[in-house]
Amino acid sequence: MNVEQLRRTFPDEDSCRAFFESIVWPDGPVCPHCRSQYAWRLKSPKVRAGLHECGDCRRQFTVTTRTPFHSTKLDLWIWIQVMYSLVCSSKGASSVAIATWVGVSQKTAWKMLHALRAMMAAHQSALPMFQGIVELDEKYLGGKPRFKHGVKHKRGHGTNKTGIATIVQRQGPVRTKLIASASAESLKPFISESVLPSAHLMSDEHSAYQIIGRDFASHQSVRHGQKEYARGDVHNNTAESFHAALERAKFGVYHWMSKCHLPLYTAEAAFHWNQRTSESKTIQRGRNKGQIRTFMKRLPILEQFKNLLRFAPYCQVRRTETSGIRIIPGPLPLFGL
Repeated sequence: MNVEQLRRTFPDEDSCRAFFESIVWPDGPVCPHCRSQYAWRLKSPKVRAGLHECGDCRRQFTVTTRTPFHSTKLDLWIWIQVMYSLVCSSKGASSVAIATWVGVSQKTAWKMLHALRAMMAAHQSALPMFQGIVELDEKYLGGKPRFKHGVKHKRGHGTNKTGIATIVQRQGPVRTKLIASASAESLKPFISESVLPSAHLMSDEHSAYQIIGRDFASHQSVRHGQKEYARGDVHNNTAESFHAALERAKFGVYHWMSKCHLPLYTAEAAFHWNQRTSESKTIQRGRNKGQIRTFMKRLPILEQFKNLLRFAPYCQVRRTETSGIRIIPGPLPLFGL
């Protein structure tokens, strides 16, 4: 879907609002204050578009109330344009470029992008537990370039950079979390709450994974220290591929990710990764003719919009007194993805 097709899909503000309402309220209006479904739309010409009133608590609301779009003064069409840019950019979207494109200030574009990333974080938190072949890896991200400005970051586990633990289901979703260290004590809670005990773990030779692997059906590892990166079907290259995409987003788009907002940036990268589905094809030519290969294909744009907007009622974004942002998480839905 290109921009012209997007404009034809949402020709006016009413169509944008109807789309939001169909995703956020699939079973009809729900009061964000008391969660009652006894509500009705106010159709008087004196009230703003999309205003509803709850029959139980008597409070008024719209589809953006108590969501990351709360109290927005911008048209929903502008939000859809920002959503489109962020979803289509697999390496991320610059707030400077977004501000120029949609006609807002850079600070407004920055807050809008973080509002969308908050929903991406909620999407990641609601993923079902991983099963089958699951790959494990950790990465250290951030910090100024080595040997510049007097900075000399140590390599490996002794670095002062922020640690990120990554779990990837083979040909499936990914989940990330910031960790204090790469020890078994830091990694085990995250892995235990994300992976079923029947899963088959694959990792590198890090000793923490050897300890954690005892609680699962099996655990195999490759020896990166001896330049072994794959042994048949045993590898964690999928997790490292995700880390490579995260590194390219930092290097090519954001240049700097503060530790405060790093969970949002990793959630964005995970959302891009998870909006794909596996597809098998038979190779028609070459020496591998006749072999069946599995490819990852991105979901349609509108389906990605739906996967994002369905989590709007489960988080809020507010400005702080210092012009920063504060994310207020809500109770996550019980449905699977």
